[in-house]
Amino acid sequence: MASTGLLATPPQTVLVVVTRRIGDVLLATPLIRSVKRAWPEAALDCLVFAGTEGVLARNPDLREVLTVPERASLETQRTLVRRIRRRYDLALTTLPGDRPTLYAWLAGRTRVGPALPGIKHAWKRWLLSCWAPFDDRATHVVAQNLALAALLGIRPCAEVAASWSAEDERAVAAALPFDARATRYAVLHLYPKFRYKQWTSDDWTALAQWLAGEGARLVLTGSAAPDEVEYVARIAREFPDGTVNLTGRLAFPQVACLIAGAAVFVGPDTATTHLAAATGTPTIALFGPSSPVRWGPWPRGYEETASPFALRGSRTVNNVTLLQGTNARGCVPCLLEGCDRHLESRSDCLDEMPAERVIETVRRVFARVDVSERAIGTPLARE
Repeated sequence: MASTGLLATPPQTVLVVVTRRIGDVLLATPLIRSVKRAWPEAALDCLVFAGTEGVLARNPDLREVLTVPERASLETQRTLVRRIRRRYDLALTTLPGDRPTLYAWLAGRTRVGPALPGIKHAWKRWLLSCWAPFDDRATHVVAQNLALAALLGIRPCAEVAASWSAEDERAVAAALPFDARATRYAVLHLYPKFRYKQWTSDDWTALAQWLAGEGARLVLTGSAAPDEVEYVARIAREFPDGTVNLTGRLAFPQVACLIAGAAVFVGPDTATTHLAAATGTPTIALFGPSSPVRWGPWPRGYEETASPFALRGSRTVNNVTLLQGTNARGCVPCLLEGCDRHLESRSDCLDEMPAERVIETVRRVFARVDVSERAIGTPLARE
């Protein structure tokens, strides 16, 4: 077992704090796996916001997933504190915010996390036993998290976990009206959490019609949130006959299983696109205002510490092709919330991304991948 200067002996209990969005939780799994491989006898728990825990449901590296509401009452906070207070030999936070740093300090006898510079944040640095500088511009989230592994003196594992069970495989097979092992199908994820990351409905329809013309069955994914269900249903009305809309019907492990058997996945900057990249399935990510350096989907098998994607330009790395939008102003990526600077803003760089560009990328994927070898439960992705 590995040990570090921070820890006199290998930790028996470890808490990883990732109190943010689903994508942040998923991209913390390489750090979790690094810790588990370094100390396989340690019991690992993860603390996340309620509603994001599903992405960890089948993670084999974790003993327990603890949740706390994003807007927790004082009594709820007190209950959590009683539950975690000095319970862990080691507590890691992947975020430099007030709450996650306090959670780590309360939970761990040794605390490690990222930190911001300046007097304003000095108290958080003081609460940590050791810290790494936090960089939200030039460092990918996976690499930022793995900087904590370096502080611990353990070998980093840059593998985003996409896990499911045999029961999940059966659930996916039951949800599909065709034999996935004998059918070429494409998974499309139409809805990002925020409007400024959306591609247009007309372009999605054009892509769907082309895929159907190539003999691919279409399968749509999405959460059970009412606005997402309505959005996908509205666009799907224009899709070819035989399109399978599984929006709101699958849990995250089942979505991973579904995508793992697909010939191709296409989606915007969202957690499901990160999940698709982790399965090894050919993944086409549609990016506009967001930073590819920070948020590009981490390709399966990519082991470098530098981000797989540059700030500007499209690129294919392993199984992931990141298509970055463009516009006449040359402002992509602006790193802001769309052209109108709010969550429901449009983004010209995505609105003006033609379907033909995405279709040509899928065409190249079909030309180089033997899709007959891809099926539900493929060993390439299953944990």
